[in-house]
Order: sequence, then C-alpha cells, then structure tokens
Amino acid sequence: MREVDVIGAPLDLGAGRRGVDMGPSAIRYAGLHTQLVEKLGVRISDAGNVISPVVETTEMGDENARYLTQILDLCDRLSGLVEKAGRRGAVPLVLGGDHSVALGSLVGMAKVRGGPGGVVWVDAHGDLNTPATSPSGNVHGMVLAAALGLAGESFRRDGWPLPAVESGKVALVGVRSLDDGERKLLHELEAKVFTMSDVDRIGIEPCMREALAHAAGASFMHVSLDMDVVDPDYAPGVGTPVRGGLSYREAHLAMETVAESGLLDSLDVVEVNPILDNENATGQLAVELVASALGARIL
Repeated sequence: MREVDVIGAPLDLGAGRRGVDMGPSAIRYAGLHTQLVEKLGVRISDAGNVISPVVETTEMGDENARYLTQILDLCDRLSGLVEKAGRRGAVPLVLGGDHSVALGSLVGMAKVRGGPGGVVWVDAHGDLNTPATSPSGNVHGMVLAAALGLAGESFRRDGWPLPAVESGKVALVGVRSLDDGERKLLHELEAKVFTMSDVDRIGIEPCMREALAHAAGASFMHVSLDMDVVDPDYAPGVGTPVRGGLSYREAHLAMETVAESGLLDSLDVVEVNPILDNENATGQLAVELVASALGARIL
C-alpha cells in the first residue's frame, strides 16, 4: 500500500491569467480522496495548502520575471513540505496552482535524495524560457529552466540544491507550443522531446516509455503533469489552452504507463483553472489521471 502526501500550492502569480489558485480546491472537490483511498487503497494524508500571496497586495517586481520573489518564497515553503513527505517515504502529490510550483516540488525532492533527479514533463509547453527570453515575463514558463539551474542567479535561494534536475535526465511529452528561446535551449540540452507530431506518428505509449527510460537513473523520478497537455475539448479549464493535445484515453494511457514503470517518486498536477472550466470537468479529469499514475486500471 502506497502512502501519498497531498500538498496544495494555490499560486497564480506565475501565470498570465487569474484562477489557477483555485486549482487545488477544484481537484480535491472532484473526489481526490475518494478516488485514491476507496478505489485504490492508498494511504493518504493531506497537508492542506501552502500559504500563497495574492496579486492585489503584491508588488510585481521585474517585468521580465513577474512576482519572482513571492513565487520563490512559496516554492521554498513547498519544498519543505515535499522534503518532509519524501523523508517519510511517502509520494508527494502537489496540486497546483500554476506550473511555477513545480520548482518547489523538485527542490524538495533534491533535498531528500541529495542531488538532482530526472523529470518527465508532460505539457503543451516547454517551460524553458528565462527572464532574458520570455515574451511574457510569466514565471510558469521558466520553471523547468530554473530547475535545471539555467534561468539565472535570481532564481537561486540559500539552501536550494540547484540544479534540482540533471540536464541529461529531462524528457518532454506532448509539446506543441515552444518559443524561440526554448527551441534554442532544447538544442543545447540532452533532453528527449516528444511533440504531438511524434505522438501522432508512433503513439503515446512508446513516447512515454522512452521518456521514462531516458529520465530514469537519477536520484529520483518526478512527473510533472500540466493539464494543458490534454486537448481543450477534454480539459477546457486551463489558463493556456493549445488545440491539438492528448485525447482523454491518450492522457490516461500516459499516466498508466507511469504507474507500470514503477519509477514514480513524486508527482505534481497543475494549471487547473475552475474559472474557465465546464462543471469542473478538468478537475475531475485531473483526479482520474492522478489515480492512473498511481495504479488505477480498467480491469
């Protein structure tokens, strides 16, 4: 029986649209506890939410990395809760919030394991911008670069083990929207990238298996699931929807492949925006996908 520690990170300062701060509540409300405990037999404890600042009372700071100080403060608090869960042997499950919170997840796991890990980034976007390359200044589009130690000194904190991810242990799956700076950086990294064109050609299962194999072998394995990887027809409640994403079944098969690998050490699911959703359909799908990643099966 696996033990899972649920940690909410209700942050929307890293995104360009308001609303994802309500994502953790939407996911819980969609039946996360019931799905994991009653249907999977997982032992679950809920640490509640990390205290998050609100935009109305917060200074933006540098326009090239908006609200960075406050985002790093939250990620620092989050990393402590992730570290606590990891040291107990539980699987940290972080509910976002915008994708900036993944930096806290990864730093926390790197503290537990004493070094950088591998990551499978399941996302429509690369999140590999930096303050110098980002067209928006939104930190949720820089978080993977920050975890790799490539976003600049402004992303560093005392006591943070950066890089928290090995550059040769990064795999991106479902990508279909990249900025010029991200393309350039990807050509310099030893990353595996599976675009939606690759998924169309060879299928989601081979893509995920190769992604997991590529990211394996580091001190830990983290899967970061941005709900905008799913096509907006199935996941309308996301802040940055991009048409042409994973189907409902492809998304489930991707997460089922994670469970079958037996490699998962930590997981975050981010970017659920109830304001833009249709009767919490995206929150409900997030719950289902978490369950698939933890072992739920049809038969």
